Amino acid sequence: MDHPNETEQLVLLALVRLGDDAYGVTIGRQIEERTGRSLALATVYATLDRLEARSYVESWVSEPRPERGGRARKHFRITPLGATALREAQAAMARMWQGLEVHPDLRKS
Repeated sequence: MDHPNETEQLVLLALVRLGDDAYGVTIGRQIEERTGRSLALATVYATLDRLEARSYVESWVSEPRPERGGRARKHFRITPLGATALREAQAAMARMWQGLEVHPDLRKS
């Protein structure tokens, strides 16, 4: 199992936070609100496509919105395989950070 890259991890974490309300716009908004980093909607969807191809996420299309001209939305959720990959990526980073918190180069100035 390969580890998700940084953008993929951000998207997966947004899916976990959003639950069934996760679709492109809400995912991008969640990432921007929590990290200050803005991702283009095209980047969010390209990332979701990659994650879905690896079976880390699954999608479904909602019913059209009730307002006039309302469109259906493609929603996403993390799969158990995606959750495992995310936990493994977190553990790998924790192992890399272990013992470096006190390193002089990493101290706040």
